[in-house]
Amino acid sequence: MSTPHRPFNFSAGPAVLPEEVLRQAAEEMLDWHGSGMSVMEMSHRGKEFISIYEEAERTVRSLLQVPSNFRILFMQGGGLGENAIVPMNLSRGGLVDVVVTGSWSQKSLKEAGKYADARAAASNEGDGHHSVPAPASWQLREGAAYLHICSNETIHGVEYAELPDLAALGSTAPLVVDASSHILSRGIDWSRVGALFAGAQKNIGPAGVTLVFVREDLLDRALPVCPSAFSYKLVAENQSMFNTPPTYGIYIAGLVFQWIQRQGGVPEMERRAIARSALVYDALDHSDGFYRNPVAPAARSRMNIPFFLADESLNDAFLAGAREAGLLQLKGHKSVGGMRASLYNAMPLAGAQALVDYLQDFARRHG
Repeated sequence: MSTPHRPFNFSAGPAVLPEEVLRQAAEEMLDWHGSGMSVMEMSHRGKEFISIYEEAERTVRSLLQVPSNFRILFMQGGGLGENAIVPMNLSRGGLVDVVVTGSWSQKSLKEAGKYADARAAASNEGDGHHSVPAPASWQLREGAAYLHICSNETIHGVEYAELPDLAALGSTAPLVVDASSHILSRGIDWSRVGALFAGAQKNIGPAGVTLVFVREDLLDRALPVCPSAFSYKLVAENQSMFNTPPTYGIYIAGLVFQWIQRQGGVPEMERRAIARSALVYDALDHSDGFYRNPVAPAARSRMNIPFFLADESLNDAFLAGAREAGLLQLKGHKSVGGMRASLYNAMPLAGAQALVDYLQDFARRHG
């Protein structure tokens, strides 16, 4: 739970971290476990940091039940970087299909087009990016190197209820998933995945680390143009130490993984995510039109909730009042406007309830 003096941070990322983790990191800042060093000062090849890295890898593999035939890579570059790193590693310069469900998958499509013949297999642009196109409607090309989806669109608030089963659609293409903004908030059906990546700065830790999960049979497909530091094969062969990794970010990620484990693991994170998001959606839906969320109910994200005031002239007053109430970073993304509440794993239920109380109070005063 957040202490009274700390506000609730609804930022989409970099985002809220568990207070317990922040306190532990503060206590260990000058001297990690009697080593006489801060983690920031450690050699990435020293036994102290290697133990931190190995524990982080073991814990996240356990939390997400990652099969033994997947390698876990701790990389750099974020989601935008992976939009290039994925096609450089997996496209073979051939066909890449992308399902467009919002801003992030649009960026993925555009970036993949620099390295392959990339095409939208389906798009929800026609409805303003407010739904997930039914998999049966996807136009999948035979021989595609992979199909890319963003399983939770941070900006538009669209989330897949489950990962698509490409085999059931008659495709042999590996599924590549950008799960950046809902990683560790729900289980993953690895039988449907070829590769999955997630920037850390939403549900894992500070910006700077990108987790990549790659099935071993896909490791050795990199284009000649792929930089060595971004080659999945080389990074895997060197246990994410081919170049100096983001050591402090990996340390914080490891603390977050341990925190999730203590809370009850991913099933408990999912239970909390459902409870938090249900509170907020219920308040929006029962505001008599004062607020609206445009996303189709079946595609609503549990992590990122965009919403709009019917009278947008009240936007500045809404945000000012929210800040005074200790509710931070509620302004929507500049590309869509309005408001956005991000309810990541570290957001306590009390934060969602405080937001609901403010939503209702503001509507009473200005409705």
